[in-house]
Amino acid sequence: MSRPRRFVRAAHAVFALLACTAACTAQAQETRRSYANPVDVDYRYNFEHLNDAVSYRTGADPVIVRHDGAYYLFLTIAEGYWRSANLLDWTFIAPSRWSFEPVVAPAAVSDGQRLVLMQSAYAPRPVLESTDPGSGRLDFLTRVLPPLPDAVKANLDDQVPKGMIPSGPWDPDLFIDDDGQWYLYWGSSDVYPLYGIALDRAPGRWSYRGKPKPLLTLQPDRHGWERFGPDHHGARFPDGKPIGNYLEGAWMTRHGGRYYLQYGAPGTEYNVYGNGTYVGDGPLGPFTYAEYNPIAYKPGGFVVGAGHGSTFEDAHGNWWNTGTSWIGVNGTFERRIGMYPARFYDDGQMAVSTRFGDFPHWMPTNKVDDPEALFTGWMLLSWRKPALASSTLGEFQAGRATDEDARTFWVAGRTETGQTLRVDLGAEMTVRAVQVNFADYQAGRYVDAPDIYTSFELQQSHDGTHWAPLARIDDAPATRRDRPNAYLQLDTPVRTRYVRYVHGHIGGAHLAISGLRVFGNADGPPPAAPTGITATRHDDRRDATIAWTPVPGAIGYNVRWGVRPDRLTLSYQIFTDHGTTLELRALNVQPGYSVSVEAFNEAGVSPLGRVVSMP
Repeated sequence: MSRPRRFVRAAHAVFALLACTAACTAQAQETRRSYANPVDVDYRYNFEHLNDAVSYRTGADPVIVRHDGAYYLFLTIAEGYWRSANLLDWTFIAPSRWSFEPVVAPAAVSDGQRLVLMQSAYAPRPVLESTDPGSGRLDFLTRVLPPLPDAVKANLDDQVPKGMIPSGPWDPDLFIDDDGQWYLYWGSSDVYPLYGIALDRAPGRWSYRGKPKPLLTLQPDRHGWERFGPDHHGARFPDGKPIGNYLEGAWMTRHGGRYYLQYGAPGTEYNVYGNGTYVGDGPLGPFTYAEYNPIAYKPGGFVVGAGHGSTFEDAHGNWWNTGTSWIGVNGTFERRIGMYPARFYDDGQMAVSTRFGDFPHWMPTNKVDDPEALFTGWMLLSWRKPALASSTLGEFQAGRATDEDARTFWVAGRTETGQTLRVDLGAEMTVRAVQVNFADYQAGRYVDAPDIYTSFELQQSHDGTHWAPLARIDDAPATRRDRPNAYLQLDTPVRTRYVRYVHGHIGGAHLAISGLRVFGNADGPPPAAPTGITATRHDDRRDATIAWTPVPGAIGYNVRWGVRPDRLTLSYQIFTDHGTTLELRALNVQPGYSVSVEAFNEAGVSPLGRVVSMP
């Protein structure tokens, strides 16, 4: 903005100083970096359905370990792992040795000198170590683990005699206590519990101390969130047999003298995969169920599911919880991963914030007391907005890219460079970030290759005719990588109405986008706080109906609940096309709850509505 020349010199200096102060503040704000779930890494194509010609990228069961000033990320069937210095920029590392079998749900731990890696298995397998994991060099910590005491042989889990345990360890977790003692936790079953045992190490070999100890089982008759199926309504196999409730994904965290044995339930399929915890005074228990469970739960929004992951502390003392989100279009185990800020309250309650969990959040550069303070306040501007594509294949229309459903997508009629997908925001708004989520439609890829990378340009326009650059991912050979869930924070905010994706390159055979998500803020006020909130518990106390009065101008709501009125730690995000009633089936029988609702639109978030009691 220019300044009038008639200002006197003193006034000019004052205004210049104020302008500089405001500009510097804005610039400092914009240099902060943000992220949005799903985590933006180059997920690998799955080879398991090669012979069925079913191709998709996937990532699940995330373990993030901090070692030697960096973070290391391990996923299921990745053929390697990732390294990051800041939890934002991840580089894939191809290891020097890796199992010929798929490495599923690996355990990883750092003892300060070495990073140790262990795969899921139904029989003894090696354990790997590295003193320099950034180089990719892995060595054998032990060539082979001893058999689990009292375990049946592999493939005999349907024949487990009394006094014995299933084969394993599947879904393992390694934990080193403050006294240096190692422990192993494992289990993945709709029948058997999670187990734990102490480990003793000697040069080149390990041994078990005592017998495996059963530590916890699911109790879906008391814990509503442990029931399988979409929104916990159950599901069946093709032969009609009900699918069981799965207990898996053990993870141990010690904090404040307490031991938090975390677990994933009730299964990675569908939207309700979450994490819970039992708490004990020792690494092998006894453990008590936390009545505030689940701790990580994200059944609504673009990213759904938050189960089976890890809990870790970053370099600044902030806690994080990772989890697996579900897509399930090409196969049951087509998934992505999420990372959510967490905390431990002074009384020991563990909580993970998934409120607006797939909207942009700041990556902290210091200690943050309240995880919800990391939400940027940048709202979704693209929900249900008109979309126009340069070409379309069959029924895969452009509007599927703005419906906030990761399981629906637009497919271009052609895949060559220059194909476009345009979103009309309906009015000029302040755009701050864009996320492009690619889908795999008949991709035809099953293994990594040099031509599997992403490049595209984002453009903006005030009138839909004249276009200017907004952001881009180039195809420079030195930096290019695959970006299935590319998140781009703009260097500076841009006022515009139209946002357009211009295609460069992808590795799959078809250009398909499940979400062209635009974030920022519209002009005007946020919606008013919801009124008329009611929370009615059913005869089955695991279930409740939450209702409220529609809020003018809202595009969505967060239903929030918790075991204390000042700790509404759990949330379910819905959009207005869902209505203003939610059947909530994730409650525990025992405690009473407090419930409220907040509304949001493209300008911001309302105050919280009245908190109501649900005994």
